[in-house]
Amino acid sequence: MIKIIQNEAMYQNYLARIDEIFDAEQGTQKGDKLELLVTLVKLYEQENFQLPSLDPIEAIKIRLEDLGLKNKDLEPIMGDPGNISKILKGKRSLTVDMIRGLSEKLDFPVDILVGKSSKAVV
Repeated sequence: MIKIIQNEAMYQNYLARIDEIFDAEQGTQKGDKLELLVTLVKLYEQENFQLPSLDPIEAIKIRLEDLGLKNKDLEPIMGDPGNISKILKGKRSLTVDMIRGLSEKLDFPVDILVGKSSKAVV
């Protein structure tokens, strides 16, 4: 019987079961079981594993490297090379239009590019 994951042992057991039935076809009994297990694992991971926040500038640099792009490829979005350099060195902030353009070009969620505020919310 499949239940909500309550501990690390159950989590590991469900991961192993997912590996076993990973190629199950949708709409079959195994496919339905796979979908349920994956959903439960995602829920457990969201509740129990906190991913570190990634600095937006570091995220851009990593994504450029992943996609084999150069700073020059960002000129239509971020302007001239000097502007790009200032932004990637943290001397200038991204604008809303840049965030939108980078989100599209780099296939990034906007929230990664906005980042977390260092200011306390009152």
